[in-house]
Amino acid sequence: MSSILDEYEDSLNSRHPVQHSSRLSAANIGMTHSGFVNVRLEEEKPIFNKQRIDFSPPEKINHFAVCNNQLCMSLGKDTLLRIDLAKPDRPNQVELGRKEDSRVHKLFLDPTGSHLVISLSTSECLYLNRNTQKVRSLSRWRGHLIESVGWNKLLRTETNTGPILVGTSQGIIFEAEISASEGSLFNTNPDQYFKQVHSLEEDGRPAPVCCIEVERGPESKVVIIATTRKRLFQFVGRVAEGSEQQGFSAIFSQNQELLPSFQEFPFNMGYSEITFYTSKLRSCPKAFAWMMGNGVLYGQLDYIRPDSLLSDVQVWDYTPDIDFSFNKPISIVLTQFHFLLLLPDRVTLSLSLCTLNGQVVYEDVFPDKFGTLKKMIKDPAGGLVWIYTEKAVFRYHIQREARDVWQMYMSMNKFDLAKEYCRDRPECMDMVLAKEAEHCFQDKRYLESAKCYALTQNYFEEIALKFIEAKQEEALKEFLLKKLNNLKQSEKTQITLLVTWLTELYLNRLGLLQSDEGKRGVFQETRDEFRKFFSSSKHKECLYNNRTTIYDLLASHGNVDDMVYFSVIMQDYERVISHHCQHDDYSAALEVLSKHCDEKLFYKFSPILMQHIPKKVVDAWIQMGSRLEPKKLIPALVNYSQMGSTQQVNETIRYMEFCVYQLTVTEEAIHNYLLSLYAKYKPDSLLWYLEQAGSHLSDIHYDLKYALRLCAEHGYLQACVLVYKIMELYEEAVDLALQVDVDLAKTCADLPEDDEELRKKLWLKIACHVVQEEKDVKKAMNCLSSCNLLKIEDILPFFPDFVTIDHFKEAICSSLEEYNQHIDELKQEMEEATESAKRIREDIQEMRNKYGVVENQEKCAACDFPLLNRPFYLFLCGHMFHYDCLFLEVTPHLSTYKQTKLGELQKRLAAATQTSKSRHRPAPKEKEEGGDTASLGKGSAGVSREQIKSDIDDIIACECVYCGELMIKSIDKPFIDPQKFEEEKSSWL
Repeated sequence: MSSILDEYEDSLNSRHPVQHSSRLSAANIGMTHSGFVNVRLEEEKPIFNKQRIDFSPPEKINHFAVCNNQLCMSLGKDTLLRIDLAKPDRPNQVELGRKEDSRVHKLFLDPTGSHLVISLSTSECLYLNRNTQKVRSLSRWRGHLIESVGWNKLLRTETNTGPILVGTSQGIIFEAEISASEGSLFNTNPDQYFKQVHSLEEDGRPAPVCCIEVERGPESKVVIIATTRKRLFQFVGRVAEGSEQQGFSAIFSQNQELLPSFQEFPFNMGYSEITFYTSKLRSCPKAFAWMMGNGVLYGQLDYIRPDSLLSDVQVWDYTPDIDFSFNKPISIVLTQFHFLLLLPDRVTLSLSLCTLNGQVVYEDVFPDKFGTLKKMIKDPAGGLVWIYTEKAVFRYHIQREARDVWQMYMSMNKFDLAKEYCRDRPECMDMVLAKEAEHCFQDKRYLESAKCYALTQNYFEEIALKFIEAKQEEALKEFLLKKLNNLKQSEKTQITLLVTWLTELYLNRLGLLQSDEGKRGVFQETRDEFRKFFSSSKHKECLYNNRTTIYDLLASHGNVDDMVYFSVIMQDYERVISHHCQHDDYSAALEVLSKHCDEKLFYKFSPILMQHIPKKVVDAWIQMGSRLEPKKLIPALVNYSQMGSTQQVNETIRYMEFCVYQLTVTEEAIHNYLLSLYAKYKPDSLLWYLEQAGSHLSDIHYDLKYALRLCAEHGYLQACVLVYKIMELYEEAVDLALQVDVDLAKTCADLPEDDEELRKKLWLKIACHVVQEEKDVKKAMNCLSSCNLLKIEDILPFFPDFVTIDHFKEAICSSLEEYNQHIDELKQEMEEATESAKRIREDIQEMRNKYGVVENQEKCAACDFPLLNRPFYLFLCGHMFHYDCLFLEVTPHLSTYKQTKLGELQKRLAAATQTSKSRHRPAPKEKEEGGDTASLGKGSAGVSREQIKSDIDDIIACECVYCGELMIKSIDKPFIDPQKFEEEKSSWL
């Protein structure tokens, strides 16, 4: 545990680290007339915030590794401490059990924190899985001092590493795989295989593989980066989909014919270290930084480049105070915009350098009391940076790393990136935009400059004059448009000025382009842009208030087309359409009408347009769809369908059909009008319309009586039958259908399904018609088979006397057989009823003789008091209840009606008892299951009093309350009434 003085010293170091400001002054970027005042209300917190971990190791920390919140450290000679940072209060200590002369050389923890490889100085390796306590030896790795491990980030699991790469001190790269499972009887080693795939050299001699990294790019590309003391090697290849499990041998074999791609630097400090920056977890790294003898090589990773993965590479030279004789860098960590170097010294420090400009921006001093700085590590999962000494562990939180990046990007003229990093700081954004606008103006990119100037707070007059002097009218227009869009609605004077100025600029530009035939495309684009400017809802109020000025400008330039368009924008459609109609340009009038979709103007101008261009008018109506009310168009339609040509009539029908079938209009006037048009001009469509309209009154939208009269006037009998059916006038429908077709009449006769008498009557009409009118006996017999209500005797009176019995002999025999069968069924039912009555009489006689014995010690099943003290009920199931107890048990389960009836019976019984001359106490009674009870006592109240008691018994004693249906029905009810729950609960306390 740290002392109070330690904590105070740590707080001073973390609160006041040496900060090297890289901020640019106003003089560096040029002073702008900005409307922002930048005031810092409080001191900004440092980007790198150091925190000492409250942990005092029992022994010296030799090595340290952290990944995915899993922390492992080697302590002393033979101890490994594992800590899950999500559960820091549960550390796990493992004894390595190694030899006396061996020590831990390095720890390698995979990105998931599941697999730990321990390299020993005796060229041996141990393996420990996160879920086990057992340290296992990697026998195949023996004899190699492991310097680096390249983990497989695609095929790894918690129990298997998948194919991985291992670099040794002799420059050999091995491919291996480790499994945490116990294996088979003959193979208990965790290392599945261990084979050499490549070797690295420096100056013709083997060189230790300091670092090795395996990454997967797009399109199955695999990239392997390996470093020695002076060289950085790249191996790039592709692995076929599905063959990832085969390992990395194919990648190295693809590079055997060619020399491996590498970068070499002359100076050697004995080791090197490479680190990567990944923006998101489980994604490919975006940048790298390689610490080697000549400095730090850093840049971006481009997975698309075919020749090399490294791009935008730069070398940062070590500062003069870094002397390799006693002050060599130990470790490096790369963040989004900085890399951190760990240096040992008398006063040990950690440097942070900005990767954008190579400047030192942060220094932090570590006291000597914590011991020698060992290494610096970054957890890729949490993004935290860890530094450990022999006695202490420190952790760095990185806060708002990008807050000053905008200045660096701005000084490099990378304005898009600068704006990206100052979105939430308007004063900084204004400086970036001003610098970008000036830069674009100097490069004669005037349009881009205008867009940027419009977003700044610089003086409007200066910028406008700047573009006017440069004779850049297009850029000036862009600047004015952007400024106009940024104005508030309350700034009416400024809006009026800009709108008028822009209108003049647009008209000048259109006048110049219109005279040049080679620029028709540009002319059309400019006109579209001008009209879009007129159509903007933001300027609508200003244009309307100043429409006289705009009309004067348009007239002065002779721009008739845009004047008409402006009239439309001002919603002066009636004047435009009237103008076209007066000049007999009905198509143009309809075009304006259709383009602006004013319903009132449609109603006003449709009559005259329908007279001259009916088809186009109906097309416009259809295009308007439900926005038009068809009922308001009927007067014009009726007028021209009566006195117009065939084309006008056909177009009228087409629009009515659109209203009915597409818009599903339900107004009766529309349907009646379409019905009249069908009856007069398209009789073939009349019956189809009636059929698809539906057969229920709720589905009908036309007047049935009107339709019936219309069809009758034109002699459409089948349509009349259909209307009769809808009106449920089945007799009339059958009578009329018999004039058309017998089969049609049959379908009508079957419609009244719930009225068998009416159905029979209708079928008799059909049979009578068939016999008397068509004189077809066979058809009459078919009627019998079609309707089960008709019998042969029903239709016999219709036949003439000369008809022989042979024609319906079979039907008569069938009818007689049905009668005989019905008689037999009645006899059987009578016999069954007699037998049932006999059994019931026997049961009643048997029940009269049944009795029950009640002992004097018997108790009530409800109150558990002696039973014989009060009137009681005895049920055949064995349960016995006092009269009042049974009454209380049964009453809550009764329906409201029975409870009311029971109350009335009790009142009547009390009244009968008071008026009775007999005052005998009611004798105990026995209740037998099935509803038979004895009387409560015999008095002189007469039959009425006994009947009341019997009615009460029928309600409360019809069955045992514990064995009958009442208990079954109450199974879903709580034992305690919810309304009385709190009262019952308090009684138990």
